[in-house]
Amino acid sequence: MKIAIIGYGRMGHMIEQMAIERGHTVSATIDVDNMADMEGDGFRTADVVIEFTHPLSAYDNVRRCFAAGKKVVCGTTGWIHEHEEEMRRACSEGHTLLWASNFSIGMALFDHVSRQLAHLMNGMPQYDISLDESHHIHKADAPSGTAITLAEHIIDAVERKTRWQLAGNASVDSPEVLPISSIRRSETPGTHSIHYDSDIDSITITHTAHSRKGLALGAVIAAEYVHTHQGWLTIDDVVSQQ
Repeated sequence: MKIAIIGYGRMGHMIEQMAIERGHTVSATIDVDNMADMEGDGFRTADVVIEFTHPLSAYDNVRRCFAAGKKVVCGTTGWIHEHEEEMRRACSEGHTLLWASNFSIGMALFDHVSRQLAHLMNGMPQYDISLDESHHIHKADAPSGTAITLAEHIIDAVERKTRWQLAGNASVDSPEVLPISSIRRSETPGTHSIHYDSDIDSITITHTAHSRKGLALGAVIAAEYVHTHQGWLTIDDVVSQQ
């Protein structure tokens, strides 16, 4: 399979390494200084494009990929909610996009466990719920896209929580709010913890990434899945095939 990579920073380099290790060819690497290469032969011959850039760039990048008839795996957070309806419509018209807030297979499993726990906790009003996440100082969005995804899945399952909110706001004490605390420090790859607290006890589940390698590997595995599938796809689709 031929893969084009948009976003050739640390994550892009690691995706390239994982792709080559799994026997694929990286036909093009696109970054801010060579966007014109999206018109080149390397990009045109790619079977799948993996996009990891910036929230302000991802939307235009995906649209350009669609215009070129390319299937896309996108791991850029902070943009999809604003454009999800349009992306879903484009996929219903023949395009293919697999967007995920986190491509770690371990995180996908963690999210599955979290959803199961949230369903159990829907009938346990004595437990309040909170979420915290920490990432490296280079991360552009807060809270992380992964934290938002986790929070929205909890809200879907727990009737007493109707919205999430970044901790520190005065209204975060409202009982229907699920607070998210975000920390940015050093080169922390990413830790997400979900807390259920009552007067009697506490339950916490945590996922800790030891490096970005899991994200890069997951993105390549997702590209392998996208190569033979089409439409609006999710990381759950990928995990169900593992």
